Amino acid sequence: MEVIFCIFQGCFVFKPSTKKKKHLGLGAQNSGKRYKLCQDLWDQIKTDTESLQDELNRSILDSLLDFTRKCSSTRQHGDWASQMRASEIPTAALVLGVNVPDHDMTFQSLSELLQQLVTPHVASLQAKECGALKHLMKRVLERLMGTTCTVDDDEEEEPEQTSTETHKSMHCSLGILCDWYKSKTRVGHESQSVVLQSKMLQQPPVVVIFKDLEAFNHRVLQDFILICSRYIERLPLMFIFGIATSPSTIQNMLPHSVSSLLCIELFQSLSCTQHLATVIDKLVLTSHFPFKLNGKVMQVLISIFLYHDFSVRNFIKLALLEHFHSQPLSLSQRDLERIRQLPSFRRYTEKQDAQEKVNLMTDDTHLKVECRKLIKDLRKYHKNYYPVLSLHTLTSSLPRELHLICLEKTVWETEEYQSAMKLLRMLAKELIASIQRCCGTLKPVKSKKMMNALIQMEEILTKIKQLDENAPPVDNSITSPVKSLSQKKTDLFQLQKTLLEMNETRRTKKLSPFETVRNEALELIDGLVKSHLSPPEAQTLYEVCYYTSSATVRRHLNATPRTSIQAALSNPYHYLQNESLKTEDGSVSNAAPDICIAYKLHLECGRLINLYDWLEAYATVASAADGNDPDSDTFGKVDDLFSSARFIQAVSELEFLGFIKSTKQKTDHVARLTWEAVEREKRTHTWLLPL
Repeated sequence: MEVIFCIFQGCFVFKPSTKKKKHLGLGAQNSGKRYKLCQDLWDQIKTDTESLQDELNRSILDSLLDFTRKCSSTRQHGDWASQMRASEIPTAALVLGVNVPDHDMTFQSLSELLQQLVTPHVASLQAKECGALKHLMKRVLERLMGTTCTVDDDEEEEPEQTSTETHKSMHCSLGILCDWYKSKTRVGHESQSVVLQSKMLQQPPVVVIFKDLEAFNHRVLQDFILICSRYIERLPLMFIFGIATSPSTIQNMLPHSVSSLLCIELFQSLSCTQHLATVIDKLVLTSHFPFKLNGKVMQVLISIFLYHDFSVRNFIKLALLEHFHSQPLSLSQRDLERIRQLPSFRRYTEKQDAQEKVNLMTDDTHLKVECRKLIKDLRKYHKNYYPVLSLHTLTSSLPRELHLICLEKTVWETEEYQSAMKLLRMLAKELIASIQRCCGTLKPVKSKKMMNALIQMEEILTKIKQLDENAPPVDNSITSPVKSLSQKKTDLFQLQKTLLEMNETRRTKKLSPFETVRNEALELIDGLVKSHLSPPEAQTLYEVCYYTSSATVRRHLNATPRTSIQAALSNPYHYLQNESLKTEDGSVSNAAPDICIAYKLHLECGRLINLYDWLEAYATVASAADGNDPDSDTFGKVDDLFSSARFIQAVSELEFLGFIKSTKQKTDHVARLTWEAVEREKRTHTWLLPL
């Protein structure tokens, strides 16, 4: 009988086991020191960032102050122009760009300057607190008058106010504001000091700042402007619109009948990309802060800033916290072993002799001394890095772009660098201006190497000036081979021979004094670049100062909402980190939140989900979570009103997130809207049938 062999082929797909992260326990004292160090460094970065942003916005803030003074003085003088515009409200349209997270700092500085130099009557408003006209009016009066104003919705809260309050409650009306302003600006008012009168105008304007104009309700803003225009003769109102997109927003939000009541002047601030470039050049690249970002993290910062968040401070703060959290490099016994395992330290150890290798790997005291020396060398590297980075005459105005190249590769080996050096070798008089700019870059630097380089460049400039004064005579005794060729008849072989001789003569030709000095200057710059612009990864212990986890920053700041929501619903342990929620087979624990249980159950259904069946399945899981006896008659029953209410809330949340919707096909059913998770699970657990 013939033997039949059956061959079965199959393909089984299993999810890989999750890699367990190593959690290094830190002592309470060590953690406290690291937290204090991180907090101090962040406070310093935050302070310098704020001062830098104030410096960037100084010109536009001064222009706004001049605008408010001019409008108020024009109104008080009562000239013909002010009479013609008696019904128009002076309005400053401040275009700040789309870096919205940094706008609060700008408006805070503007409010403080206005209150100090122009007028004490300033009210800043946000759209989230002015949903209706009465709320907008209430916020304006409260912040200008310093009193508690009431609207119809707040009348029920009045009995709760105690009699010890110093501010009186009043109804919202611009007429009340006019009377209050008249009493405040009356000549000889007791509460007005002589110093305040000397600094401010006799009738200071009332400034209302709309921080986020695009977010305000169109109808509310229109009604408020119409009401204010009726009181402009009694109240010197001024508006400041904070615009994030474009000035055409005003035309889109306000009809002509309303916008004609405004006398608008446009103020344009620096673009968000200029803010980013200045912060990186003045803070990240310099040696003032030991915290640095590597090439990949810098690319993430630029991409997230330009396309998503537009905030530099949030990015740097997150990177700083992650760096201090993941790199506990304080010199305890366990942390010394971590230093020995760093890739940069291993490369450094391999370059040492045998005895030094043994001392570095076994002697902790010697390792601490060597680490102190290496950290000082890293500090010197950062101190010389930025000045040399700005020496490149072709890119001195864009040090950020050159910095990205230096972080990722060896800059002097790139084609762009070679082309730039070839171009510099062709310069004549332009070389003097380039060297002078280099000297201006190196003068503020107080480093010995940079000071020596400055002295050498100044000597080169002196030599070039002396060459101009003492120019040697030109030697005309040498006859050109081309002239001799033109005097006689030659063949192709003779021409080739003559050209080779000309090439050899050009190579062996003696350089002119200017060419010699020019080569000396370029060799000096090239030597500085090769000495101080090596990639940070080539420095020993660079991991101490450089944050390298670009994936972590991207995951936190540029997360995809749908993926994050599905991960939270299918695996709540991923975010909550509660051991009772941890499961191994991909299922959801019965102790999970109600929405997670409802989400997992709805994945097992088809296009239409029966609400009663869904409720029964949920009640079964919820009863197990409550610790009920599975053998009891009430286990899994849906008679409990509390469980039904929890289920209804979970279903409503899923509908709000867009996973389900109500359907008219069956009143007791809901329709599913997402299918990706189910198909992914099917692909994960599918195997090929035997052939």
